[in-house]
Amino acid sequence: MNRQGHENTDFFLGTEVERTPAYGMKTLFVVGTPSTKEIEKHLYDGVEHIFFGANHSFDPVTNNDWDAWEAMIRYFLVQDYLCTLDIPVSAAEDFLESCLVEWNNFIPQIRIPLPYIKQWNYNTMIKLDDKDFNATNPGVWCHNLHDLMDRSKYTDWKDYKGDTTL
Repeated sequence: MNRQGHENTDFFLGTEVERTPAYGMKTLFVVGTPSTKEIEKHLYDGVEHIFFGANHSFDPVTNNDWDAWEAMIRYFLVQDYLCTLDIPVSAAEDFLESCLVEWNNFIPQIRIPLPYIKQWNYNTMIKLDDKDFNATNPGVWCHNLHDLMDRSKYTDWKDYKGDTTL
């Protein structure tokens, strides 16, 4: 992810601006899988939330990659931090093999890119489907795209400012 000023950092500190259960909390943003000791060095001054996978860095390939992400996040869930992981939709099914979704203080944030969203007409629907007909879900859910774009759920790009790289 290209974000000016954040290209060469593993950590930044700021306020969670996305409309999640952690909205408004002082947050440590973690890029990649640094050691838990390195992360702990930055948990000061009222940090209550840790956002893992910052800058779209969650991209496990091997089983060892998956294990490293899960162990790192679980370490902080056990310490009762509220933890978010930014998960690309391509990893959603595999992610369910993780025990992390069972934690009440874990926020799985499934990222679904939809370029040029404002160009879709008023009739556009988003369908939450299954991987095949009647495979894992009891049915499908269809939502009007414009209803999903409710102003109370919106975060403008200009709101992603004010954090400090560490």
